[in-house]
Amino acid sequence: MLPGGDFLLFRESAASLANRTRLEGRLAELLSENFLHRHGHKPHAAEVRSWERSIPALTHALVEAGLGEVEMLVEYGLPLTSKRADVILAGVHPVSGEPSYVVVELKQWTEAQPVDEDPLRCSVPSYREPVLNPIEQVRGYCDYLVSFNGALEQNPDSVTGVAFLHNAAEARVAGLREVEEDHRGRMYTADQRGAFLDYLRSRLAAKPGAAAADDLLQARVRPSRQLMAVAADEVRNREQFVLLDEQRLAYETVMAAVRKAHRSNRKQVVVVTGGPGSGKSVIALSVLGDLYRRGVSALHATGSQSFTKTMRKVAGARKPEVQRLFRYFNSFMEAEPNDIDVLVCDEAHGSARPPPTATRRPPCAPDARRWRS
Repeated sequence: MLPGGDFLLFRESAASLANRTRLEGRLAELLSENFLHRHGHKPHAAEVRSWERSIPALTHALVEAGLGEVEMLVEYGLPLTSKRADVILAGVHPVSGEPSYVVVELKQWTEAQPVDEDPLRCSVPSYREPVLNPIEQVRGYCDYLVSFNGALEQNPDSVTGVAFLHNAAEARVAGLREVEEDHRGRMYTADQRGAFLDYLRSRLAAKPGAAAADDLLQARVRPSRQLMAVAADEVRNREQFVLLDEQRLAYETVMAAVRKAHRSNRKQVVVVTGGPGSGKSVIALSVLGDLYRRGVSALHATGSQSFTKTMRKVAGARKPEVQRLFRYFNSFMEAEPNDIDVLVCDEAHGSARPPPTATRRPPCAPDARRWRS
């Protein structure tokens, strides 16, 4: 089965994929073809080797555990990022009967040790530079997925994560376990294959997972209400976000446009102009905070890496998860129409101009722009 959406390279049940691998032996070739079609360039050789070795290891484990009907979403792209989870397993929870998802990070490593007694950073012989501990890596993928996939908002506990080091003996990677393990970040090695199978059975039933996979792939990409609530609290009382004079006028103009767009179901564009230091970004943060308090899904975007990092640092100083709401323009190149209610585009540059002013542009036709406001 070819990719079922914009977010992955391949989707198939574990049993079907196992048969394909056994009979055809061309899984890596098929994934490479899909990758080239999707991204416009060939995958790195190391990635192809991983597909050849790691995905069959996971597939065989699922079949051995009696979970052949579980859906495997291979190379699932995390929304609005260039990051990809190796595999997401979609199925039914054996106790609740509700959709259940396991994010799997696959490693071919045979050896890995903490760097300078820091278990979050790993030294792997085949890599020149330290890499992130896979327990923390998969935990981050889970947290991010829950923050932006609408299908998971009502049941965030349906997502768990695991790193499967299928070539590693426990003794040669034991130092990685200094990182705390929990339901979204844990690790199994080759020595723990039986325990890994038990873990899979504890999260997935021997039932078809196609419907759960459909739910995940078809869900809206939007910040979760929990993430928006945290962000709203972060900007609520910050002194540097107090708006004065023209700043307040620009803010009110933007908020009025949002309300009008919501009532009329027609898109609105508001352009806020002003020179450096005039407070455009202060207005942007104030708008975001107010929108989040109202439960309106919104994101901030800019084309500047340094500026985006600064905004993330300011807005997410105490709550790192808030940093996920600050993206780059190219994060939205393949976004679906109307995924986000409001997109705040902050260019972070400009020549010397008068204090910020807001100009409301004529509404766009319903399908002329991706965003409602």
